[in-house]
Amino acid sequence: MSKKHGKHHRGHKRDDGMTGEADLHGPTVDHRPSTARWAGSVDAVAESVPAALGQHGPVPIRPAPGIVAVEPGAPVDLGTVDPDDVGGLDKDWAKDALATERERIVALQERLYAERARSLLLVFQAIDTGGKDGTIRSVLKGVNPQGCAVASFKVPSSEELDHDFLWRYHARVPGRGMIGVFNRSHYEDVLVVRVKGLVPDAVWQSRYGRINDFERLLVESGTTVLKFFLHISKAEQKKRLEARIADPEKHWKFDPADLVERKSWDAYQQAFADALGRCSTARAPWLVVPANHKWFRNYVIARTVADTLEAMDPRFPEAAKGIADLTVPD
Repeated sequence: MSKKHGKHHRGHKRDDGMTGEADLHGPTVDHRPSTARWAGSVDAVAESVPAALGQHGPVPIRPAPGIVAVEPGAPVDLGTVDPDDVGGLDKDWAKDALATERERIVALQERLYAERARSLLLVFQAIDTGGKDGTIRSVLKGVNPQGCAVASFKVPSSEELDHDFLWRYHARVPGRGMIGVFNRSHYEDVLVVRVKGLVPDAVWQSRYGRINDFERLLVESGTTVLKFFLHISKAEQKKRLEARIADPEKHWKFDPADLVERKSWDAYQQAFADALGRCSTARAPWLVVPANHKWFRNYVIARTVADTLEAMDPRFPEAAKGIADLTVPD
């Protein structure tokens, strides 16, 4: 054989299926073409894909009362959604109910993690001061950190800019058994990119379809996608920005650039509305949460997460037979 293709080592299976003398000086290396190796590994690969993945179709999204689900294909007017709406709920009741929903999330997340067949992705978008951090902290309180990962997407790095716009987001999609959280998300590339004019209009306009394709891929691969838009009023944003300025311990959260961004309020509201309308689908609908009142926001989102996990119905895997009869030696 020519040097270009290398030599067959003793003990290695050759392309003709023959095996030479055992090589006592190193591990066996499979020199078959990669396609042949894949063909020979079909059974092993199939065994690594959980049976539950094929048994479960897309999970119906059941938003809690008070949340507005965007109808697929329908135009969105955020002015018709009152950010002060609390659905007639009592604040003290909702705070107690939040604790119950957290307990449900913790119990169901343990099953999801143990089952290791599917995953849940929570997407949070909002205007500055909209409450993404506080929502994540409140709703997922008590969840096992081993089964949950939060990704916060800031200004893209030079490496990220060298790839397609979805590259950095796809890399942080939760694996089987995990709850993933996107604090801001792939929608930034049709929001801030649009408002600031960072790319030509034709570029960001083409991204709605690609985002829908991306989310369809996730759902068909076993990831349930919950997308929450935290809707606050311009007056509420002003109040929250002033609170950050007034409290020295909140100065770390304040960025003077937020005041500049506030001048583009109307442009951002239109960008949000277009994204919600263009990218709300039956399998991954956008959920608009009236978010001026944090206690209401936290409860209805926790309720929706818990109900979705319940609909996913994760199960503990079957234990090995005979465990109950075992005894631990002294």
